[in-house]
Amino acid sequence: MGQLLYLSGAEVERLLDVDALLDALGAALVTLSAGTTSVPPRVAARVAELGLLGAMVGYVPGVGLEAKLVSVFPRNHQRGRPSHQGLIALFDEEDGTPLALMDGTYITSIRTGGTAAVAARALAREDAKVLAILGAGVQGESHLQTFPLVRDFAEIRVASRDAGKAAGLAARHPRARVSSSFEEAVRGADVVACCTDAHEPVIRRGWLKAGAHVSSVGGTFGPELDAETLASGSVFVEWRGAGTNAPPAGAHELQGFDADRLTEVGEVLSGARPGRRSADEITVYKSTGHAVEDAAAARLVYDRACAEGAGVQLLL
Repeated sequence: MGQLLYLSGAEVERLLDVDALLDALGAALVTLSAGTTSVPPRVAARVAELGLLGAMVGYVPGVGLEAKLVSVFPRNHQRGRPSHQGLIALFDEEDGTPLALMDGTYITSIRTGGTAAVAARALAREDAKVLAILGAGVQGESHLQTFPLVRDFAEIRVASRDAGKAAGLAARHPRARVSSSFEEAVRGADVVACCTDAHEPVIRRGWLKAGAHVSSVGGTFGPELDAETLASGSVFVEWRGAGTNAPPAGAHELQGFDADRLTEVGEVLSGARPGRRSADEITVYKSTGHAVEDAAAARLVYDRACAEGAGVQLLL
């Protein structure tokens, strides 16, 4: 009989080094754009009016062969549970043997904010000083943790439809303060991070200053960005399939969008295609989430767990 390493959510969070994760995510995006990964589009089973269960499988050579099941139920905050919950299974890429089963809730959160931070590091102006975070849930928290690692923000604005949650999130960083509305937070910001579960756009092009970088990781159930912002900016994605596949694999905002206008972040990181071209350019990063990110994070967790003897060994 074989053995399977099980890692709880608390162990995963303890083992995953966020600085190392950003580097691993950048490398995974480069590998994805190089065409050497194997990742089919995400599929999902929907629970009417409540949420969905998505399946994301992927192979990144030298990193990992993994499968993630993730549920997305936006109303879970009313029950005191995360909107995104998941499990990740890691397999040996040489013979397919199951290696580990780990909680995927924290990984989903931090790799989403981490990949957005990697994109911001590549695309935001070097002199960016003001960050606006729209949404104060799990993703708002992950962005507050990761974005200050790529720019030295002098001011961080937090806005949410729930003022109490905005205040709670802002209290976690000494440079953060609460904005009374999304518009107030966005106007004058150098970087705008949209992290909501909205079904319709939460920003407007007219609110953005010249040279702003806009990041959007929400929009599971509808467009988070307005069409004018996308039309006037340079748009960057994890993979071009975000525009050529229907949701949940693709992005709501990019349906019908000219795929030739999309640039993969991995292409920018490798130098294959340019990123920001001018100081006044609006750059937009639209995320759908991608299995290579889960593989990169799971590998870091697994390797450190093995080195430390962490987790519980289960018999197969």
